Amino acid sequence: MAFDIKMIEKVYENMAVRVDKARELVGRPLTLTEKILYSHLWEEKPTTTFKRGTDYVDFAPDRVACQDATAQMALLQFMHAGKKTVAVPTTVHCDHLIQAKIGAATDLAFANTQSKEVFDFLSSVSNKYGIGFWKPGSGIIHQIVLENYAFPGGMMIGTDSHTVNAGGLGMLAIGVGGADAVDVMSGMSWELKFPKLIGVKLTGKLNGWLSAKDVILKVADILTVKGGTGAVVEYFGEGATSMSCTGKGTICNMGAEIGATTSTFGYDDSMRRYLAATGRQDVVDAADKVADYLTGDAEVYANPELYFDQLIEINLSELEPHINGPFTPDRGTPVSKMKEVAALNEWPLKVEWGLIGSCTNSSYEDMSRAASIVEQAVAHGITPKAEFGINPGSEQIRYTIERDGIIATFEKMGTKVFTNACGPCIGQWDRAGADKGEKNTIVHSFNRNFSKRADGNPNTHAFVTSPEMVAALAISGRLDFNPLTDTLLNDKGEAVKLNPPVGDELPTKGFAVEDAGFQAPAEDGSSVEVVVSETSDRLQLLAPFAAWEGKNIAGAKLLIKAFGKCTTDHISMAGPWLRFRGHLDNISNNMLIGAENAFNGKANSVKNQLTRDYAEVPAVARAYKSAGIPSIVVGDHNYGEGSSREHAAMEPRFLGVVAVLVKSFARIHETNLKKQGMLGLTFANESDYDKIQEDDTINFLDLTEFAPDKPLTLEFVHADGTKDIILANHTYNSSQIGWFVAGSALNLIAAGKA
Repeated sequence: MAFDIKMIEKVYENMAVRVDKARELVGRPLTLTEKILYSHLWEEKPTTTFKRGTDYVDFAPDRVACQDATAQMALLQFMHAGKKTVAVPTTVHCDHLIQAKIGAATDLAFANTQSKEVFDFLSSVSNKYGIGFWKPGSGIIHQIVLENYAFPGGMMIGTDSHTVNAGGLGMLAIGVGGADAVDVMSGMSWELKFPKLIGVKLTGKLNGWLSAKDVILKVADILTVKGGTGAVVEYFGEGATSMSCTGKGTICNMGAEIGATTSTFGYDDSMRRYLAATGRQDVVDAADKVADYLTGDAEVYANPELYFDQLIEINLSELEPHINGPFTPDRGTPVSKMKEVAALNEWPLKVEWGLIGSCTNSSYEDMSRAASIVEQAVAHGITPKAEFGINPGSEQIRYTIERDGIIATFEKMGTKVFTNACGPCIGQWDRAGADKGEKNTIVHSFNRNFSKRADGNPNTHAFVTSPEMVAALAISGRLDFNPLTDTLLNDKGEAVKLNPPVGDELPTKGFAVEDAGFQAPAEDGSSVEVVVSETSDRLQLLAPFAAWEGKNIAGAKLLIKAFGKCTTDHISMAGPWLRFRGHLDNISNNMLIGAENAFNGKANSVKNQLTRDYAEVPAVARAYKSAGIPSIVVGDHNYGEGSSREHAAMEPRFLGVVAVLVKSFARIHETNLKKQGMLGLTFANESDYDKIQEDDTINFLDLTEFAPDKPLTLEFVHADGTKDIILANHTYNSSQIGWFVAGSALNLIAAGKA
């Protein structure tokens, strides 16, 4: 169930050798990020230096982790790879398909009935191919990884963008699409563009109402949702070593919200404490032997401006608690400024719900600090003004906080304790009244707050903040309440000022759990049968995508010109659509239904050039596909921001989209498009976006000459017969062009040619 100490010791043995060689090769001190990257090169030893942000490099990750919503498609693809077992340790975690509504027991029982077919499929595939399986209710993937599998200096990939959470234990943990995971599970190398490096120097120390959450909320405010694209964020300094391991995990987790490849911290005492508390003293003993390799060289941190591409300095002693939002996680507002900013923007001030949990903030420390605020309110006779809900991060967390009375404290204020699962954070929340579409405000400790994400209501203003601040705002019922200065009235009419939160970093009595929810795979899974019904609406076996015909694509129709923010939530919504994540045909009915059409300002309304009528995006795509007509999608900046879900690439591929042409891509989505045999292109001249017209037909003029570093030329033929020739850049290397030629990367794996 837990770590493989022999594997970890082997990683450290390789690291000690490879880092020394890499330092000699590079000719200078190394950052922690560089040490981990060089020690995980696919080749046995480094033979060259790599250009940051330019060179694609093959790596050998130590682990793979998959959550249930994305695992379905990943494992359906892996079944085509022709392997008897996974080549690296892999786990599947059932945390996405459980809806929050009534409470843990009722909600979990309903999920086990509603999604039994999917859970049984994941269980049987895991059993057959040597994959560890974490049952529904066991917890959220990233919390479980932190508790059981993460280790300093390791490299892992996961089919969820918040895999980066494991950076809290000094890993390079990177979110990927399922096709990337299949590569690694199949025993192949994993390709990544050698990242740029952003250093964040933390001075001072957290105190009072300030939490680790406020650090990443500030960083997000500085860098924005795309400022970390193509980079690893490495945190260091006295402020970094002074905070808890799970606090570090919170910071790394939300690195996904700035587009970063991943984030990490150097090995320190907080990690030692956490590893020991979670039963991994053997890892501490092994890590201590190579401790110098598990953090950046001293010269790097003494003169960081010489070694990082960008440097940010934050003094924790001067930092103020933040509340970010609404509708985007990078709009930061210090708590002292919220009254002014909220009034200026006419945000609803009444807080309807406070939600604590998600993979970002569901640790013991998070729960105990938030509970200390609730305990004060109860003791002073203060009645909460908003509804309250929590999602413990794992069964181990839930069991421990129940034993220690923390759940009982929350329940004194009528808190709903939801299942140990993602719940409202990913839209798995059956919120009463959300269908009315009323303008309202909620506060939560999650990572994302895009429009409609939590409850499906586009008018819900969701704000991201720390668990303790969520507690304070929910109790007060006011978005503009500042617990550092403001008071609350109790049942006696007395003014009460809340004291700063307190809580234990780790449980003083140790962690405890009766049944963690883990299922070990069969030693020999060859006789295990995986059954997928042909009539199922939840699961569908995959058919290979067709290879490229070797000709210029001609006569393609514009499917949609998306305007503004177009995240993976816009391209392939979660919420109720999660139930179809294992059925490509059915899930494709949500393709781009959230994207705004630049020509009419509406979502899910595009012109069908065959009928001249407006219809839903998937319907129009299917019409073109049925007629044998390819289509393309045009988009704006940071297209595909958000989740790692490869459905956002597989659905367009399935419905006949051959290319996505945008101003810029989010990293994971661009890779996912490539893996599925599509063309992910960017405007050489961003202003050409304005030349695209609603009735355009597109011809590729030189696709037959597709080559690395050579732009492609597209001809846009307008309805009046005029034309615009547009140059499109791409980042494909020769191997990735091979994916396009073959129809997908998986086709090459299945053919034994990858």
